[in-house]
Amino acid sequence: MDKPINTLNHSTHLLDDLESIRELLGDANLQPPLLTETVEHAPVAPTPALNAVDSSDAVATDGSDAQARRQDTLLHLDSELRAAAQSIMQDVINDFTPHIETEIKRRLAARMDRLLNAAD
Repeated sequence: MDKPINTLNHSTHLLDDLESIRELLGDANLQPPLLTETVEHAPVAPTPALNAVDSSDAVATDGSDAQARRQDTLLHLDSELRAAAQSIMQDVINDFTPHIETEIKRRLAARMDRLLNAAD
């Protein structure tokens, strides 16, 4: 049988993961989006097969060609990782938004009750 997940520890772990992704992306100084905003998904180019080698890749005429291909591959991977991280962050935002809205409504209702009771 599955162990019940401790929500606080699970949330803390999830927030730590999100913070790590944000630091990895170099966005440490940026403010998170508002709950009403969505994170824009970066366009993702189709992933080439890693085993596929065409004749131009098989024979490098000099080091600059190999270096240029390596740089292109790194840029492509960076783009894919950023798009994946943004997609994960949007999924987390979508998952937590209803919980956050419910908590805000609960707190507002409690605050309103306290203010109305204090006014009487």
